[in-house]
Amino acid sequence: VSVLERQIFDFLGYQWAPILANFIHIIIVILGLFGTIQYRPRYITGYAVWLVLWVTWNVFVICFYLEAGDLSKETDLILTFNISMHRSWWMENGPGCTVTSVTPAPDWAPEDHRYITVSGCLLEYQYIEVAHSSLQIFLAVSVYKY
Repeated sequence: VSVLERQIFDFLGYQWAPILANFIHIIIVILGLFGTIQYRPRYITGYAVWLVLWVTWNVFVICFYLEAGDLSKETDLILTFNISMHRSWWMENGPGCTVTSVTPAPDWAPEDHRYITVSGCLLEYQYIEVAHSSLQIFLAVSVYKY
């Protein structure tokens, strides 16, 4: 359920790499459940391997939004494959956020995107994204417990 929720918000933000990762995760979870119910060791092993990759992906997302090392959340290439403008949906729609359009838009702003300022957020969007990834890591690690 938490991956489906995350998938919806990634679609709203046009973040294609997380959309793809979430989709693969949903499929692998279904196969893992099938493997558990039918006791298919290959499916269970595949699910366990995928969970390691899933945790790695979520650690990367946390590092990306917290700008660890040379990572920058302003880079379009990483989460959108440079297809669309990268923007977390939570950036404009987070709790308490007020969006103000800047007019006139600067010359460097693309015509098909509006130039905005966001203020008054109770919780910055990068921390919401980090919380989503942290929850995914927690859920993946708790599966290994059983």
